[in-house]
Amino acid sequence: MVVWWATRTECVSAVMRQTREGSLRSEDERQARQVLGQLAEAWVEVQPSEILRSTAERLLAVHALRAADAFQLAAALQWCQRQTTNVGFVSFDTRLREAGYREGFNLFPATLT
Repeated sequence: MVVWWATRTECVSAVMRQTREGSLRSEDERQARQVLGQLAEAWVEVQPSEILRSTAERLLAVHALRAADAFQLAAALQWCQRQTTNVGFVSFDTRLREAGYREGFNLFPATLT
């Protein structure tokens, strides 16, 4: 699994927001953070760079993305050296999925329900 450098922080943000809003119990929050820690030990992180920032800025001009999502997609493009054919891209965000599809990635899951 390859992720953008800030992915862990973005996941913690989402978990804590759900906890504050009451849609995630504190026991579930602890379990989610534990699983996240295990995943983070196994994944490879794409580090920030000027090339990655330039790619993210290009993506912002081409797709309806937020900055954090542009970095996610830029990291994926950098990792596969822009050779997206037969490369999987996982996202549950509609705009990021659409941009990933338009950049040529195979989306996972195939559809959102």
